[in-house]
Amino acid sequence: MVDGTGAPARHVDVVVVGDRIVAVGADAAAGHPDAAVIDLQGLVLAPGFVDPHTHYDAQVLWDPDLTPSTWHGVTTVVMGNCGFGIAPARPEHRSTILRVLENVEGMPLDALEAGVRWEFESFPEYLDTLARTPTRANVSALIGHTALRFFIMGDDATEREATTDEVARMVDTVDEALAAGAVGFSTSRSTTHVGAYGKPIPSRAANLSEIDAIADVLARRRQGTFEATFGPDFWVDEIGALAQRIERPTSWSAIMSTSRLPGVAIELADRSARYADYVHPQIACKPIITSISVGEPNSFANVPAFEQALGLDHAGRAELYTSEEWRVRARAGVREMWGDVVDNGTVSESDMHAHLVDGPTLAALAAERGVDSVDVMLDLALDEDLMTRFRLVMVNDVDAEIDELLQRKQFLLGLSDAGAHTDMLCDANYATVLLGKFHRERGVLSLEDAVWRLTGHPAAVYNIVDRGVIREGAFADLVAFDVDRIDTTAMSRVADFPAGASRLVSRGVGIEHVWVNGVATRANGEDLDGVRPGVLLRSVPDA
Repeated sequence: MVDGTGAPARHVDVVVVGDRIVAVGADAAAGHPDAAVIDLQGLVLAPGFVDPHTHYDAQVLWDPDLTPSTWHGVTTVVMGNCGFGIAPARPEHRSTILRVLENVEGMPLDALEAGVRWEFESFPEYLDTLARTPTRANVSALIGHTALRFFIMGDDATEREATTDEVARMVDTVDEALAAGAVGFSTSRSTTHVGAYGKPIPSRAANLSEIDAIADVLARRRQGTFEATFGPDFWVDEIGALAQRIERPTSWSAIMSTSRLPGVAIELADRSARYADYVHPQIACKPIITSISVGEPNSFANVPAFEQALGLDHAGRAELYTSEEWRVRARAGVREMWGDVVDNGTVSESDMHAHLVDGPTLAALAAERGVDSVDVMLDLALDEDLMTRFRLVMVNDVDAEIDELLQRKQFLLGLSDAGAHTDMLCDANYATVLLGKFHRERGVLSLEDAVWRLTGHPAAVYNIVDRGVIREGAFADLVAFDVDRIDTTAMSRVADFPAGASRLVSRGVGIEHVWVNGVATRANGEDLDGVRPGVLLRSVPDA
């Protein structure tokens, strides 16, 4: 057993009665002679994995199994990151909120429109909807700044700063959400976050005093975690100062390695260390590799030319991509913001260009044609009604820097983005990647440290009480895995979302057993159909 605290592994019995662990010890089972026995010889028993950075806010309403996260040993998810979610939401704003999720988080609009059950307007009502929805894993939710601003300010949310009265109403709404069990508040200042109809997301229109006022609610209640995506005016020192003032756990996205800027990730890590008492910047353990379509170009939202494209429909984007004037700006913008990312890309999915899949780089094809790599990407896509997909390694591509970040205990491992960007990437497998690559293959982390990163640490940052650890009295969220086999399958595309929308998925290998609240959801490497013992986790003020 590895208990999720970082303590050394032990050979023990773990006794579960109902939804709780009632005994842990070398002979603990002797006191429970009538208990069913499951022999885990050769496996590692750990707490169920806690994913602190997901966007399942909408998907949970049509996929209560929370796939693919649960295929990789995840038993608890935190939703509502980066300021995004679907509550609170008045009826007149629902369409716009879904379009924000489409543009920023890459969620298919057809699936959102067909799959979201609008049984709520307020955030407490949304939590009640979650509580009524049987799920395979436990769920918890942050209240996001974007939906909050639409709820209070209407269409002005994207256009201006809030008035004093509007800020006061936001404060009251967040207070109400925390009282109902929200696990915190999230926001974004990222210039890459372009929302509905090509407009900046609402939280970018807020001034920092508005964010301060909302954060003060967490301080006053002594409840909840503050989560943010950084921006040019809200980064290491600004977030650190806020966290120290409110004295609440705070996490921001993200510190990423990049071969284009060697050493910058470590520099950011060093700067963040002074705020280690409260601040836990998020890191990832795998490269961010996308299978992108220029039909949905949100990966390039920080490039002004593509930001323009995000404000258009499909036909409008196709027409724009034929403009030489626009292409001049696109080439320069992509080069400035992303360096050689497109040069090194390849065709990943295509019917018309199947002979190019996993073949020559876009730079090689561009050299043959005497054009730029961006032109090749656009021309191939236009040939196929923008359906061609391209494999691009966007960021987090320096293993040595990832190794160092993983060994700094301040940083919160996550960034799965599960539930978002579903048609272009699948990082919900980060737990099996961590255990397979960084523990078993490369020895970067001990087994105990790797398990702590997946369990005890995220549970502590989000004050998820009695989970993420194996000890007497804790909830029986457990995973048993084969450390010699644990891995992830290759990505595959399936069309199982509402309205026939497709997504990329991968499955866990070596995840043999999973229990959620004491109920088996996976046994002998196979998921058990129709088993959904997950519950809504509501936060409470600190004891």
